[in-house]
Amino acid sequence: MEAGEGSHFASLYPERKLGRRGFMATSLGAGFALAVQPVSSQTIKTDAFGLEAGEVKIPVKDGEIPAYRALPFRGTSFPTVLVVEEVFGVHEHIKDICRRLAKAGYFAIAPELYARLGNVVKMTSIDEILRTVDRAPDSQMMSDLDATVAYAKTTAKANTAKLAITGFCRGGRTVWMYAAHNPNLKAAVAWYGTVSGQPTEAMPKNPLDVVAQLKAPVLGLYAGKDQGIPPDQVEKMRAAMKAAGKKGEIVVYPDADHGFNADYRPSYNKAAAEDGWKRMLAWFKQNGAG
Repeated sequence: MEAGEGSHFASLYPERKLGRRGFMATSLGAGFALAVQPVSSQTIKTDAFGLEAGEVKIPVKDGEIPAYRALPFRGTSFPTVLVVEEVFGVHEHIKDICRRLAKAGYFAIAPELYARLGNVVKMTSIDEILRTVDRAPDSQMMSDLDATVAYAKTTAKANTAKLAITGFCRGGRTVWMYAAHNPNLKAAVAWYGTVSGQPTEAMPKNPLDVVAQLKAPVLGLYAGKDQGIPPDQVEKMRAAMKAAGKKGEIVVYPDADHGFNADYRPSYNKAAAEDGWKRMLAWFKQNGAG
């Protein structure tokens, strides 16, 4: 049994305060998010054989947040990948992504960036989930990701000089924003992350607004049939990157829909997902994060 996954009852308790230390979330929940049941029969299940995998706590400015991390059992100085969750939280699919990356030789870690707002893994209403995650400030998420990198460095197993980030859906948007935030980032891969939208207090800017500030090359993986991210938005990002002289690439899979890498959902497109995964690993290595 993987560390941190045997005490799933801990996730049933609400978030709590730790006095002067501030916020600390309860443990990550086990299994898949309740909002995405039933889980598809084509779901990929990556074992933890040869890996060190399980839950950890990340010290952040106001306390601690939980995260899932996976890395090869033997060795040190593994290139580091931040894995940014979908709107459904760090559930089994995101944990599996971490294990897949660990099998490829990475120290992969997925912090629960929505922990202060509630346990989205346990929510069944997509409207409630969206209302919750849309309240997460970009500034706080950038800080939490920085804290995750700092934690990885303390383990003596992660080589944070070879730092990459990847994320999906809402996490894909966060990838763009983090690429404009961290000057030490080597490579970024955004899976179907929005690039524009109405500014809010939590998200005052969008990826298209920060193209000139991009500090790492970004590979964007998008779907031709995505109703939420129309082709003109994707083309605007491609044009903006070119105009700003930023290294990057955008790939559009014409027959895929939003969530094409989510193998536990009907949106999964095997061909696009497998090609995207290969491109992601190659992108990391080409840009100093492999």
